[in-house]
Amino acid sequence: MKTLKFGLWDSALVAILVGVMALMTYFTPYFLDIYNLVDSTVNFSEKALIALPMALLIIAREIDVSVASIVALAAVLIGVAADAGAPVPVLVFVGLLTGTLAGGLNGVMVNYLGVHSIVVTIGTLSLYRGIAVSIVGDGALTSFPASYAWFGQHYLWGYVPVEFVIFLIFVAIFGVILHGTIHGRRIFAMGTNPEATRYSGINIARYRVAIFAATGFMCGLAAILLSSRLGSVRLNIATGWELQVITMVVLGGVGIAGGTGTIIGVTLSVFIIGFLTFGLSLMNIPGIVMNIYIGLMLIAAIALPKIISALPINYKSPQKEQ
Repeated sequence: MKTLKFGLWDSALVAILVGVMALMTYFTPYFLDIYNLVDSTVNFSEKALIALPMALLIIAREIDVSVASIVALAAVLIGVAADAGAPVPVLVFVGLLTGTLAGGLNGVMVNYLGVHSIVVTIGTLSLYRGIAVSIVGDGALTSFPASYAWFGQHYLWGYVPVEFVIFLIFVAIFGVILHGTIHGRRIFAMGTNPEATRYSGINIARYRVAIFAATGFMCGLAAILLSSRLGSVRLNIATGWELQVITMVVLGGVGIAGGTGTIIGVTLSVFIIGFLTFGLSLMNIPGIVMNIYIGLMLIAAIALPKIISALPINYKSPQKEQ
């Protein structure tokens, strides 16, 4: 049985987070300000929401690289519905339904075509993004109701973004599901030994489709928050989010081979990447350079446990430790 615990990898992530905050504070006096820090969470909360179900997917030996395209498709269809005069509840429904159906379709194809998820989602990455671009073209969708801005622009208690509160709520939900229910134990079992899990009577196909659909649902939610925050939808919306989401998950200690990981680790990783990006932006570092740092962090997160476990010391890989 997998239990939620604070392990060695999580402790290392805490140390990295403290180091990032200390380093950013040294380079810019505007970083360590509670209002600035809380406000900066809007820049990563949407991607962090997708990282939560992505963690479940990777633990179950699957992956979805089409998440940014699902966000784009959901956001565009929300914009189309807004242009047609749909009220806010309908816009929310369109976003969540689009994301869930797109994610569920990924899961169905992975199951019933017998093709690996990375191949399927590379295909749907192009499919979903292509549909979104063909709809929006070179223009922008901006006819959102004024009240729709509440999701992405409203602050609770005067300075806490609604997006950040929503993220924390889903951290708790996914933490309970993964570490406190039989469904979470079955997800770990799927990643550890899928054949034994199947022979034990667990319907792996049903779980796989459900996790892909949940990932799509969270992409739809992210599309709602993103389009609400920006107040517009363009063809390049959410471009490049795949890399950042997967980096959040893998840096958080989720074993890329499946079977290991914690929501605590993913959450810590979200704050590391989020605050690092915020600090670099305060230092006027270009976005392309930030992507280089994120790519290096992804490579390091995958390679470091392998390198350390190969050293002639009594050390247990953090990805096996979870």
